[in-house]
Amino acid sequence: MTAVKKFKIPNHLNAAEPAEVRGSSREDVRLLVLDRPTGKVITDHFQRLPHYLNPGDLVVLNNSRTIPAVLKGTMNLSQSEVRLSRQLSGRQWEAIVLGTTPPLGTVISFAGGLTAIVTAYGSQSPLLVLTFSKSNLLLLEHFYRIGQPVRYEYIHEPWPLDAYQTAFASIPGSVEMPSAGRALSWRMLNLLKEKGIRYAFLQLHAGLSFYENDIWPDPLKHAEAFCIPAETARLVNETRRAGGRIIAVGTTAVRALETAADTDGTVKPAEGFTNLYIKKGHVLKATDGLLTGLHEPEASHLDLLSAFLPEDHLMNAYTYALEQGFLWHEFGDMNLILNGGIK
Repeated sequence: MTAVKKFKIPNHLNAAEPAEVRGSSREDVRLLVLDRPTGKVITDHFQRLPHYLNPGDLVVLNNSRTIPAVLKGTMNLSQSEVRLSRQLSGRQWEAIVLGTTPPLGTVISFAGGLTAIVTAYGSQSPLLVLTFSKSNLLLLEHFYRIGQPVRYEYIHEPWPLDAYQTAFASIPGSVEMPSAGRALSWRMLNLLKEKGIRYAFLQLHAGLSFYENDIWPDPLKHAEAFCIPAETARLVNETRRAGGRIIAVGTTAVRALETAADTDGTVKPAEGFTNLYIKKGHVLKATDGLLTGLHEPEASHLDLLSAFLPEDHLMNAYTYALEQGFLWHEFGDMNLILNGGIK
């Protein structure tokens, strides 16, 4: 993947605002369609997504809901910013504390009487384990009262939390939006249904994708909670037996499906944590296509795409996307990678 990872994203291609601010709706983004067998690339509009899917296909959506994971606190009489990464238990979270790493035993105070103690080092530097004074639903409610969504430097305005939710998000737990589903409105899902394309839900709670100071998560240490309901497993297996395609919406959905798939592609209901690292050479067992955004060269998400495509096809498509001015990141344009040819 070294060749692919040499590209640079110009600043003007970093999507700084939601699509509905730039255009008329969430659907108002471009669609880069990429054929797995041939590497053929087509530029289209996202509203034409139904054109590329067939009756009998199944679209698998991650309905994890984004929580406000940035907390402002006080530590040793100084202001500090905490970014939650993943939940470990009812009152424990892995998180990063921006700036100087506090020693174990440090107490961080937040508005409303909430406190957290740094009780351990996390699974990867600079992650720390924070033990909060509240737990479970009471803790989550407090996050919603005092927190803000994660916002990186290319986003200049503090957009509200709703801008970081998919239309179908229902299970709180992601600290960053599973953004591949952002452009999918209920109108679009109904259009797919009318065409005979079904959809199903799973959850994978996305953790932080970047730790600051040029530090990226080690995918083998970046375990994330997931759940595949029995109904979703049934629909996936039924679709495959009938010859339909499984189209995952987002790399999170791919990782959850592949974690729960047997060697023959049968998906079982499952719940737990996955640190499955999908990269070049991984044989996809349960996924035929992928709807995703455009990924940064340092991100492991791009490694996952190399399991769908030969390196030269992927590199050519990303070069084309840069030349054509496609927009990157959670508010950017979409990429549909299909198995079975482009009509």
